[in-house]
Amino acid sequence: MKRSAFLITLSREHHTALVWAKRAQRGSGEEATALMPSLVGLFERELAPHFAAEEADLLPLLHAHGQAALAARTLAEHATLRAEAARLRDGCAAALAPFGRALADHVRFEERELFPVIESILAQRADAAAPTVGRSTPARGDMPEQR
Repeated sequence: MKRSAFLITLSREHHTALVWAKRAQRGSGEEATALMPSLVGLFERELAPHFAAEEADLLPLLHAHGQAALAARTLAEHATLRAEAARLRDGCAAALAPFGRALADHVRFEERELFPVIESILAQRADAAAPTVGRSTPARGDMPEQR
């Protein structure tokens, strides 16, 4: 099944998010302290808009097709990641590993469970609404690669 252009963009962002998640999980000591501002910047610049795009474009589609549980899980995981990012913003180095784990787990959930359902829904839709997925959020550049 061909993946929609919007999901391709999200998947590319997921790849880079996994790189950062691994860095967060491995960060310790001075490295962790140095990594925190970069992760906060990443969250504010890339992940928050990514979540907003998913929430605006994908979750209503899930609700409309009887997939409220997947939508609820997505929202709950976004809330967890927002909370961990807030802890990082507040200077809590102890949030680094939990943020990294939560981000990696969330990306895997979306790629393995959420996106296949979205693809199936889009494949079944023949109406004009199908191409609008992704229209509510302007195109963004790729997230910064690992430095």
